[in-house]
Amino acid sequence: MQAFITLYSKELKRFLRIWTQTLLPPIINQTLYLTIFGSIIGSKIGEIAGVSYIQFILPGLLMMSVVMGTYSNVVSSFFGSKFQRSVEELLVAPVSNFTILQGYCLGGISRGIIAGVLVLLTSLVFSSFQIHSIALVLIYTFLSSYVFAQAGFLNGLFAKKFDDVSIFPTFILNPLIFFGGVFYDISTLPSHLKIISQLNPITYMIEGYRYSFLGIQGQQTTKTILVLALFAIGLTWINMHYLNKGKGLKS
Repeated sequence: MQAFITLYSKELKRFLRIWTQTLLPPIINQTLYLTIFGSIIGSKIGEIAGVSYIQFILPGLLMMSVVMGTYSNVVSSFFGSKFQRSVEELLVAPVSNFTILQGYCLGGISRGIIAGVLVLLTSLVFSSFQIHSIALVLIYTFLSSYVFAQAGFLNGLFAKKFDDVSIFPTFILNPLIFFGGVFYDISTLPSHLKIISQLNPITYMIEGYRYSFLGIQGQQTTKTILVLALFAIGLTWINMHYLNKGKGLKS
């Protein structure tokens, strides 16, 4: 427990110390989205599913802030430890691999949640918001951020150079988020595009988050929570498997 607290506090201090790089960019990015899409374009669109357009896109933007902040923190921090070879000190210390994994991941989750709260507070400038179920908000926030924390750690394990850190978010994560229904209603898509969107796991996360806040599009709530839980367990097992093998850590 002492090792876990020490590792977690190190991660917490790391991203708080450079808050202009870790916490300020999400606020600026989401403010631009809320201004351009929510206020300017949203005034032309009107309402979707009985709520204003800016309220409709807000849950997706919050989810985007949380998962991107979580993912980028874990992958950059862990790969930085590999690059500087400071991770070797952890490997030879009496610290379990599970403690190492969860210490890095909880640090990333903390950054993602703080970024999400800051974006939520910033959104009050543009529109009021409501919370349909605080319990579901907490469940979706933790599960989604945990899944992407584990994904970030896995990326950090396999990354061999700094370019490898940006490949997944640029070519996979960003397209999945933008095609996951952040800015539009999935039900309005043509049938062939709707089928493609339903294969996107981010779609269920965003719809679950939207239901948590607005009480709409909640038909997949149980299924979404189950899928996220399975992803969380599966990625944890994969990371532990590769950590125990020393994948990307031992030559």
